[in-house]
Amino acid sequence: MRHDYTERGALLEADLAADWTSQFARWFAEASAAGLPEPNAMIVATADAEARPSARTVLLKGYDERGFVFFTNYTSRKGTEALANPAASLVFPWFAVQRQVLVAGAVEQVDRAETEEYFATRPRGSQLGAWASPQSRVLPDRAAVEAGLAAAVERFGTEGPVPPPPHWGGLRVIPETVEFWQGRGNRLHDRLRFRRTATGWVVERLAP
Repeated sequence: MRHDYTERGALLEADLAADWTSQFARWFAEASAAGLPEPNAMIVATADAEARPSARTVLLKGYDERGFVFFTNYTSRKGTEALANPAASLVFPWFAVQRQVLVAGAVEQVDRAETEEYFATRPRGSQLGAWASPQSRVLPDRAAVEAGLAAAVERFGTEGPVPPPPHWGGLRVIPETVEFWQGRGNRLHDRLRFRRTATGWVVERLAP
């Protein structure tokens, strides 16, 4: 199943943007233009208090110089782990363009106003789903999911605003490192990493 990378591009220090946000914006735009399905899909890895890791795919909902934001049920496995052990890593697996972005850093909750602003943009079904599902809990069957949705519909009806549940909101991964990975031939990939230091960001080349 080996698949060698063709020389579709290079990532040299001279080509790198001045900061990680600009570089990420450039690559994200190029991944979107290439027609990748859900280029904002990212793998989020967390660990519990005993350092046992878990990972899943979620959707990036925003980023800026503060970090990368996604939204979740805080009582889910990822939410519980991220709040108990506030560190996470992210991977954007843009295989079709032979690129990855890898992020590691601390985790914080976004403020409630930001959660409410985003929640208001969600489809109503997704809003009700946030109330319906005790995410990551063991359920007896599918009927329990449908019953949860029915209870949410009964509570909020079919019209009017639906507020975000108190246990639901945003998490921000505050990057300590952001690595840009460009596939190259013979597994000699380009890996340039922005790393936060006490005096600012530095750029480092990592061995492939």
